[in-house]
Amino acid sequence: MKKLLLALFCIATLALNAQQDTTKKGIDLGQIHGNFQADFQYYNTDTLIGAPIVPEKIRSNGFMNLTYTRGNFTAGVRFESYLNVLQGFDPRYKGTGIANRYASYAFDGLEITAGNFYEQFGTGMVLRSYWEPNLGVDNSFDGVRVRFTPVAGVYTKLMVAKQRAFFDKGPGIVRAADGEVNFNELIKKWEDNKFRLTVGASAASIYQKDEDPIYILPENQAAFGGRMNIGYGKFNLYSEYAYKMNAPSAVNGFIYRPGQALIVNASYSQKGFSVLLGAKRLDNMDYRSDRTATLTNLTTNFLPALTRQHTYNLAATIYPYGTQPNGEMAYQADISYKIKKGTMLGGKYGTDISLNISGVNDIERSAAPNDTFGYNSRFFGVSKTILFRDYNIEISHKWNKDLKTNLMYMYFAYNKDIVQFQNYASSVYGIIRGHIVVLDVNYKFSKKVGLHAELQNLYTKQDEGSWAMGLLELSISPHWFIAVLDQYNYGNTVKIERVHYVTGSVGYTRGAHRFMATYGRQRAGIFCVGGVCRNVPASNGLTLSVSTSF
Repeated sequence: MKKLLLALFCIATLALNAQQDTTKKGIDLGQIHGNFQADFQYYNTDTLIGAPIVPEKIRSNGFMNLTYTRGNFTAGVRFESYLNVLQGFDPRYKGTGIANRYASYAFDGLEITAGNFYEQFGTGMVLRSYWEPNLGVDNSFDGVRVRFTPVAGVYTKLMVAKQRAFFDKGPGIVRAADGEVNFNELIKKWEDNKFRLTVGASAASIYQKDEDPIYILPENQAAFGGRMNIGYGKFNLYSEYAYKMNAPSAVNGFIYRPGQALIVNASYSQKGFSVLLGAKRLDNMDYRSDRTATLTNLTTNFLPALTRQHTYNLAATIYPYGTQPNGEMAYQADISYKIKKGTMLGGKYGTDISLNISGVNDIERSAAPNDTFGYNSRFFGVSKTILFRDYNIEISHKWNKDLKTNLMYMYFAYNKDIVQFQNYASSVYGIIRGHIVVLDVNYKFSKKVGLHAELQNLYTKQDEGSWAMGLLELSISPHWFIAVLDQYNYGNTVKIERVHYVTGSVGYTRGAHRFMATYGRQRAGIFCVGGVCRNVPASNGLTLSVSTSF
């Protein structure tokens, strides 16, 4: 560790000196770039909202990335600190250390990487690693990777690695390969052709020793996939299929059924109008480099969401949908249209209308010949069990140079028993149905001062009942913003739980530096990014955040 830190210090010193004096001396010693983020939270006791007691009172998450480049050579390192980890993150993130380090060199169509790296094949249904610090997800690979482009339009990848497990590595060894051909790049005559074609194929295998005293488990678990992207003019069609051989795990209940996944997206786009249609089937597609892992730990693949990723508070945080790897049938239609300027409905600046419809059902399941196989399911068999519905429309209109509004209506249906608790056997909550209305207003008082206001209402008679939310945010360009937010559970049938979750924030930005302080209550719930979710406990206290890049 001491040698590594000394080497990094020497690299940083050389690079910084190089950036300061490269032109003068005429010597290129390379450059160093990076980013830094630290979040500190002070926790108050609040029994009314069920906030857990935090003995140390103050907790923190922090990291710094450093990347050194010189010509074809790149090296990087990331230091992370959890003292102790913020509530809502896995407590196995504990302490400090070098969590990520790598070196890479590219020449003559070949790129070689040793150390930690992130990789994705297609949409990720066979293999994907990524880092999302706000979710507490980092399943980076630690090993070697080779990328080779023998000719323009032909791309190949080969890798062998283990995966990060907090400050350690998981037990499984991941071996994977991917190939892709872009015919418009490969065939010179097709370079400017309206017809576009790209095909690709992937394969992955995980080796994990069988040490289970009960089950006889496959030690090599393979997955395969193929994909195709076809386009002509304004039309585009993307499809990908993945197959996973039997991989008993804690997530699927140690069944020996193979897994399958199919996703199809078709789109058409022109000025002022676009439409996207999508469909997806997942069946037993959880794939990890540790068969005993759960939640987001040591996932080797990624299952993309086919529902709208909302940004408005009540739509995004009360009943968000997380992808169900054990089985789902999903569809989505997204239509955007801009009413032209100068018309009665378009006005001076035009009016944007967006309609989104998405739905998810469980897959059809029937009895299997034996318990170890789990179940049978027809590939296009759709269960009557609803997992999620989201029908929403947004209308955005700019009234003049200072005033802009956005109005959204959403109807939702949410199977809390399955989506949050994987409870297929009984119904505790039932299908929660409700309506959300959002009014979003932006007004500029001057070139430097603007006000952003939101009024939101979630109406339902089920679960915790109805919610209201209000937000006021004043921005003073180029440095300051001040915001106040209140979530109120006014429809809760238990009067003592009709609580106001009020928070106030102050932020300051200067160049790449950002400082923010937030004080108030946070409700318990689920935080999701791209269909991947984590539980967030209730809290009351002060949060300080600092971030910068250089």
